[in-house]
Amino acid sequence: MKKYSKIILITLLIFTCGCADKSKEELIPETEIPQPVSIEQGIQPDEKETEVTEVIEPVEEQISLINTEGNTLLSRISVPKGYERTMEEQGSLGEFLRDYPVLPDKSPVLYYDGSVKSNDSAVCVFDMYLGDKDLQQCADSVMRIYAEYMRDSGNEDKIAFHFVSGFLCDWTSYKNGKRIVVNGNDVSWENTADPSDSDETFEKYLNTVFNYASTLSLEKESKNIDISQIKIGDIFIKGGSPGHVVMVVDTCEREGKKAFLLAQGYMPAQQFHVLINEAHEDDPWYYEDEIEYPFITPEYIFMEPCLMRPGYLEE
Repeated sequence: MKKYSKIILITLLIFTCGCADKSKEELIPETEIPQPVSIEQGIQPDEKETEVTEVIEPVEEQISLINTEGNTLLSRISVPKGYERTMEEQGSLGEFLRDYPVLPDKSPVLYYDGSVKSNDSAVCVFDMYLGDKDLQQCADSVMRIYAEYMRDSGNEDKIAFHFVSGFLCDWTSYKNGKRIVVNGNDVSWENTADPSDSDETFEKYLNTVFNYASTLSLEKESKNIDISQIKIGDIFIKGGSPGHVVMVVDTCEREGKKAFLLAQGYMPAQQFHVLINEAHEDDPWYYEDEIEYPFITPEYIFMEPCLMRPGYLEE
């Protein structure tokens, strides 16, 4: 009886195992049943690990806007991508400034005594006469530009600047031999010199202007304009003692929007130089849409709208 029981038990076990295996085959879809792989076959294509290739976007090369070989403002500083320099008439102040010589690249800004300015924020330095006295400061540098331009363009009769007192000091009177006489706040002309229009006499005239004019008088000679009207020769100015002024020395445009370069002299008297834009030091241009107040320049903050155009720049 025990022998038959063993035979029955074995038969039941075989039948049960077979049913278990069959039920697994029914639960696993045929396509998901692992297939044996021989060493010779290797890994099937659909079972290889997917290789992840890193996609590296091409980096656009940064083209410098500074041409180190350029010897004028025009050839030294290029315009930003997509911009074009504004059209300037032949004989205009814009053409005069673009053709103004600049010192070799990396030239430091010098003070009137020949010492080097330590907090140098210059893109390039104008090759402009400075003199050896502490006279040609910020407003004076701007007035020199206007005077040099008018003399160079054959408009010497237009060279005239007000002193802070209100006295109008014109080049025509000076070159004809008149000299100023100062008595307190009163200023007048006297014929005390021989007529001369030499470069030496011109420098003496400018030094006289630099002694008695300032940002206060330059501001009074100017009128406010909107940023959309900006052009070469305009100024951002705050009259005072001290005040400050920076000059627009070039402009470019894209789709009706302007960008511009700023230049300054400062105190103590120092070389006139194009300023960096601290918002993007690799690009010295200031953009119309960026301008807001306080307007921050490297060495001065203009607290309120102060873009102006001197009267002698009017047509």
